[in-house]
Amino acid sequence: FFFFPKRTKKRPLAAVTMPFTRNIELGRVCLVNLAADPLYGKLVTIVDFVDMNRVLVDSPSIQRCVISLRRLAVTSLVVDLAEEKSPSKETLAAALKAADVEGKWAASSWGTKIAKAAARKNLTDFDRYKVMVARVKRSALIKKALK
Repeated sequence: FFFFPKRTKKRPLAAVTMPFTRNIELGRVCLVNLAADPLYGKLVTIVDFVDMNRVLVDSPSIQRCVISLRRLAVTSLVVDLAEEKSPSKETLAAALKAADVEGKWAASSWGTKIAKAAARKNLTDFDRYKVMVARVKRSALIKKALK
């Protein structure tokens, strides 16, 4: 039969911490990460819950809609909606502005990575050539300095 070791010491409840910090909650800012979705790459805020798998999202630049949680990447940003379910567009816009969500997103490593990828995607052929020449010059300077 099975042998289960006896627990000798129980941890106090106060010492137990939650392993996750990015919970699905009202006011949580998410990034739409499914490329087939028309909202792909946009930041949205959870304003209400539909069921266990779908939420109502809104943003000043989009129309309020229901979206599956599978299509969302949860960020660490949270907007204080004062526990108000389904706030108006004006209330949400004011809360987003007060929390400086766009600024925090642009300053985060995730936001800068996406912005850098978008900038590279929009380069022309000549721009890519200029980047290549600059990289060659930089590597030559580094090699010269290390010798």
